[in-house]
Amino acid sequence: MDKEIDKLLSAKTAQIKKLQDIVKKAIEDENLITTNLLNPPKEMLTKGESFSDHVAKFGGSWSFIILFFTLLAAWILFNSLSPVKDIFDPYPFILMNLILSCIAALQAPVIMMSQNRQEEKDRKRSETIIL
Repeated sequence: MDKEIDKLLSAKTAQIKKLQDIVKKAIEDENLITTNLLNPPKEMLTKGESFSDHVAKFGGSWSFIILFFTLLAAWILFNSLSPVKDIFDPYPFILMNLILSCIAALQAPVIMMSQNRQEEKDRKRSETIIL
């Protein structure tokens, strides 16, 4: 009878030890996740990724909007008020429309690359938190 009790107690002790190890590992992993969220590791970005981030950051700022509006206003004013011999893009400003279209055609995919990369980062972060 004593042997059976000792056997049961040692089995329970082994199970409790395994449970304690699992809990300890879960707590350590939680610490690791919290540490990574508070101090995320530096990303290794390619030149293209870094460039797309800068374009997206500047293209979505008030500085860009104000600068662009100022340039467009100066372009229109110069071509509207200058003597005929100095005008390089007369009304309806076809050259200005071409340049705006080119900027939009190039800027949109670059910004989308940055957004897609950010979305992938967010997805990985959320998977890490759920696990």
